[in-house]
Amino acid sequence: MLRFYMTPGSCSTGIHILLEELDLLFAVHIVNLPKGDNTKPDFLAINPKGTIPVLVREDGTALAEFQAIAWWLALTYPKAKLLPEDPGAQADVLEFMSHVVGTIHMQGYTRIFTTDRYLLREEDRQAVEDQGKRIVQKGLGILAKRLEAKGGGTLLDRFTIADAALFYVEFWADRIKLKMPDACRAHYDLMVSRPKVRQVLLEEGYRV
Repeated sequence: MLRFYMTPGSCSTGIHILLEELDLLFAVHIVNLPKGDNTKPDFLAINPKGTIPVLVREDGTALAEFQAIAWWLALTYPKAKLLPEDPGAQADVLEFMSHVVGTIHMQGYTRIFTTDRYLLREEDRQAVEDQGKRIVQKGLGILAKRLEAKGGGTLLDRFTIADAALFYVEFWADRIKLKMPDACRAHYDLMVSRPKVRQVLLEEGYRV
């Protein structure tokens, strides 16, 4: 059985959604990041980087990083068509996910949620948080233009792994009341209307 290491309400929510969309059988292991579960020897033995999400495959090998797990799931279970067949469209998916994780999440939200990591002086706290918000909103604005160009509510012609990535940063924006572009708000609402997404949010303790 697959083993999924996650923290409710984190970036791992996107992978959780993909696992449910695929109707896979998997065991969930909650990693309490605030308590430092990700720094304990048992977890580091699975993922030395100490990050989530992590998916331990049926052969016992562990796969970390959002993009890698999402890509593996899409390729391993192709009938769900979570990744387009066209190489150009596949490259688009990879670009979207990299932008979400590498820029919106790791450059923007980290300044909002883990401000202390960026502080040289306490008086700079608000400036760092504001910078994070600008990065997030700029990043969402770029993806909003893609959504507007496609006109179908999703980043490509159908739901893909890229939409699961975009959703988790939209979810964070909704939780902290950060204004989103209209196209991203529409994408968020479309995602929440999916039964599996609603199921995941409820399982992770969030009211839909």
